[in-house]
Amino acid sequence: MSQRGRGAPLFMQALGLVTLTLVAAQLIAIAVIFTLPPPPPELYRLSEITRALKTGQPVQPRDGRALIVQTRTKMPSGGPDSPRRAEFKAGIGRAIDVAPARIEIVTDNGPRFFVRRFKSDRIDHPGGSGGPGGRGGPGGRGGHSGPGGPRDQFITRELPPPGERGARPGPARDEPFIFGDFKLGVRQSDGGWVVVEPKPSFRFDSWQQRVLLILVLSMLAVAPLAWLFARRLAEPITAFAEAAERLGRDPRAAPLELSGSTEVMAAANAFNMMQERLRRYVEDRTAMIGAIAHDLRTPLTRMRFRIEATPDEVRAKLAADIDQMEAMISAALAFVRDTTRPAERTKLELASLLESVVDEAAETGGLATVEQAEKIVIEGDPIALKRLVVNLVENALKYGQVARGRVCAEGDMAIIEIDDDGPGIPPAELDRVFEPFFRGEPSRNRETGGIGLGLAVVRSLARAHGGDVTLANRPEGGLRACVRLPI
Repeated sequence: MSQRGRGAPLFMQALGLVTLTLVAAQLIAIAVIFTLPPPPPELYRLSEITRALKTGQPVQPRDGRALIVQTRTKMPSGGPDSPRRAEFKAGIGRAIDVAPARIEIVTDNGPRFFVRRFKSDRIDHPGGSGGPGGRGGPGGRGGHSGPGGPRDQFITRELPPPGERGARPGPARDEPFIFGDFKLGVRQSDGGWVVVEPKPSFRFDSWQQRVLLILVLSMLAVAPLAWLFARRLAEPITAFAEAAERLGRDPRAAPLELSGSTEVMAAANAFNMMQERLRRYVEDRTAMIGAIAHDLRTPLTRMRFRIEATPDEVRAKLAADIDQMEAMISAALAFVRDTTRPAERTKLELASLLESVVDEAAETGGLATVEQAEKIVIEGDPIALKRLVVNLVENALKYGQVARGRVCAEGDMAIIEIDDDGPGIPPAELDRVFEPFFRGEPSRNRETGGIGLGLAVVRSLARAHGGDVTLANRPEGGLRACVRLPI
C-alpha cells in the first residue's frame, strides 16, 4: 500500500471541529447582540388597563398587544406586594373604585437577556420611588421587592424622555405602567374574577427573533465545515466498501490506497494485509490442485501401457476407468487454468455473446434458440463469460434436450437465463450441484453424468464478475439457470 499522506488522528479532527463550531457560534451571537439595538419591551399604561376593565372590551395600547378582558373562576396569587406593585394596585383601585385588596396582579417578563434598562427620575410623592433606592427602571434597585427579591415590572414614569435616543413620539407623562406579560384580576362580589391581560400571540417576540437569527447564522457558518468534515470522514468508508467488493470479485485486485487520519491508514494497512493473505491462500490451494492433477498423468500413462498384457475382458474395463480419470484430470487442469488466468476486462454486449453461442450449438444439431435479446453492455472478461454461457447451454442440451436463452435487464443487473425441458433437479440439490465434482446424475458414466465441474466453473466466473448464478425448477417442467451480472 502506498501512503499518500498521514493526517491528524480522527479524535483530534472531531475535537477541532466541535471546538471551532462552538467558537463560531459564540462569535456570531456576540456580533448580533452588539450590532443590533436592544428590542424595546411592550408597555401597558394604567389608563389603558383601567379603560379595558371599565368597558369590558378589547383595548389596543400604544406600545403593546391588545388587552382583552375575560371572566374566570380562579386567579393565581401574585406573591407579596412591593411598593411599586402596591402603588399600581392603588392606582387601578382608585380608577375603577375598587379596594386594592380585591386586585391581584401576576407578572411574567420571561427571559431577560434582552430587557432594556430604563433610567428614571425620582418622583417626589408619598409611596413613590422618590425615596432612597428609588431608581425606577426594571434594572434599578427600585424594581425589586427587597434584597434578592423578585424583579418588579412597574415603572412610574416612561423614559427615556423626548429627545433622547430610543424615545417614543409624544410627551412623557408621570403615569404608572407595566411592561411584559401580566394578568390583572379584580375579584367580584360573587367570588369570580374579571381578568385583563395582553392577547396571546403566536408570533415571535423581538428577543426570540434574535435568538433564531443567531441560530440560523450559526448553522450557515458551521454547515460548510460540517459538510467538509463529514465528506472527509465518509470517503475512506466508501473506499473500503469498493475495495471489499473488488476483493470479492478478484483476490488479485490492486491494494487499497488511502490517505487520511492515523486510524484510517491503520485500517487500510490491515485490509491490504488481509487481501494479500487471501490471495496467497487461494493461489496456494489452486496450485496444489493443479500440481496433483498434473502429476497423476504420469502413473496413468504407465497404467495404460501395463494393461496391454491383461486379458481382453479386463483390459476394456481398466481402459474405461483410465479414460475417465484422464478426463477428470483434464477438467481439473482446465478449471485451475481458468481461475488463475489474469482477467482482461473489456466492454461486452451480452445479447451478441448469447446469440453466437446458441448459433454454434444449433450448427452441431442442438435445439438451441434465443427468445429475448436486449442490448446490454457490461464490462467483463469475454473468454470467461463465453465459457460461462457455453457451459449453461451444453448442460441444457445434455440434460433437457433443448436450450432457450434470454438476456434482459433488471434494475442495475443484467440477467442471462437458460431454460431446458429436462427432469429438473431435486430441491435439496439445487445448491449442491455447484460444488466441484458433484454430479446430480447417479450414474458414473461421464457421457451422461459429466465430470461435475461445469456448474462450479459457472459460479466461479459469475462471482468473479460481481454477480452470481442460481438454479430453479420451472412450474411447467424443466430447469432454469439464471445468471445476474452488474451492469
